[in-house]
Amino acid sequence: MKELAAAELGHLLVFAFLFCVGAFMAAPVITDVTMAALCPGQDQCSLAIYLTGLQQAVTALGALVVTPVVGNLSDRYGRKALLALPATVSIVPLAILAFNQAKAYFYAYYVAKMLTSMVSEGTMMCLSLAYVADKVPEAGRGAAFGVFSGVCTAGFVAGTIAARFLSVSSTFQVATLAAVAAAVYMRAFVRETVGGASLLRDEEASRRLLCAPSSSADEASPRLPPLRKAPSLPEMAALLTSSSTFKRAAVVTFFHALGETGLQTALLYFLKAQFHYTKNQYANLLLIIGVTGSFSQLTVMPLLAPKLGEQRLLIVALLGSCVHGFLYSIAWSFWVPYLAASCVILSILVGPCIRSIVSKKVGPSEQGMVQGCITGISSTASVISPLVFTPLTAWFLSENAPFNFKGFSLACAGFATLVALTLSINMRPAEVQPDTK
Repeated sequence: MKELAAAELGHLLVFAFLFCVGAFMAAPVITDVTMAALCPGQDQCSLAIYLTGLQQAVTALGALVVTPVVGNLSDRYGRKALLALPATVSIVPLAILAFNQAKAYFYAYYVAKMLTSMVSEGTMMCLSLAYVADKVPEAGRGAAFGVFSGVCTAGFVAGTIAARFLSVSSTFQVATLAAVAAAVYMRAFVRETVGGASLLRDEEASRRLLCAPSSSADEASPRLPPLRKAPSLPEMAALLTSSSTFKRAAVVTFFHALGETGLQTALLYFLKAQFHYTKNQYANLLLIIGVTGSFSQLTVMPLLAPKLGEQRLLIVALLGSCVHGFLYSIAWSFWVPYLAASCVILSILVGPCIRSIVSKKVGPSEQGMVQGCITGISSTASVISPLVFTPLTAWFLSENAPFNFKGFSLACAGFATLVALTLSINMRPAEVQPDTK
């Protein structure tokens, strides 16, 4: 049975790798594509910054609503059935820019990316982690989440390396092929789990047999519950406030996501204005981040999580995240961002630690729901963050800045992560132990 579970997880990891290759291959290129379409020949472009921030905010707002619902539906309909949704829709925006990168096509990509990301970005991670939780016992779940995140980061590395050596048009063509391969592989090889949805279906079938023993065989067969059983916002709020662990994890997730999204909103445009970074330099920086993060999640997380526990490791990871943001903000030379990127070896462990902590507090039929709620909290921060950091970044990169500190918005992102660190320190280790009901 263990060998079978390992093989099934292996198929999930291959799917995640291919999905991330396609999704992240565009990252080093999209800033130059956006600047070329909107402000050709310029190193600073407020319109590009504002449109990027708007896209992040709208995407996060949609994910806030969609991800918890999809996570809960996966508890009832199955993980694989719902994974087909993000795997398929993520192909569309990549295919648009694979065809052409002219201004009209960029706007078509922009709208398509904004709409499809509501479904694909948060739900893929949420459903995959619920799948892992179905397959892995509590004792090894933290390490398993780290390995899964490490494979996703390895996909990020592979996509970044490809973008480093491909032309812009070829980058989007290869990314589209990778996204199509991920969807096909998932449908062909990833098998449905035997927890979560299966347990609920068995329970409902048993109740129908008890209530109607004379029913026909067709009536006694398991039926999927109606869509009206999708969770409401009060139900999700009740889950998150049902224990001190959930409440602490939700607040830490919010402030960490607020800082991380702010960093992502500002960083590439800051580097463009401050050091005139190009596609290749973006790719080199993202490559350092990806290789370091993948190494950390595949080796450091499995080694340290059993020894330190997820709560203590979370504190260490948040400390690294603070240093990460502050060091970017005071970068005085083009090589300093590369040094700051090495802090990812710690900061990237924040997500797996929080996911593992909350996963151990619920049963197999609630894994999709709780992972979706945590993703929803992160999406809430991702809605707010661009509204704050986009105008702040544009202001301090412009000639009208109140004082000469182009990295001010990055420093503010570091302070948001510092709040998350303070809250995580106040979490008592006893709060993160599995419930013994």
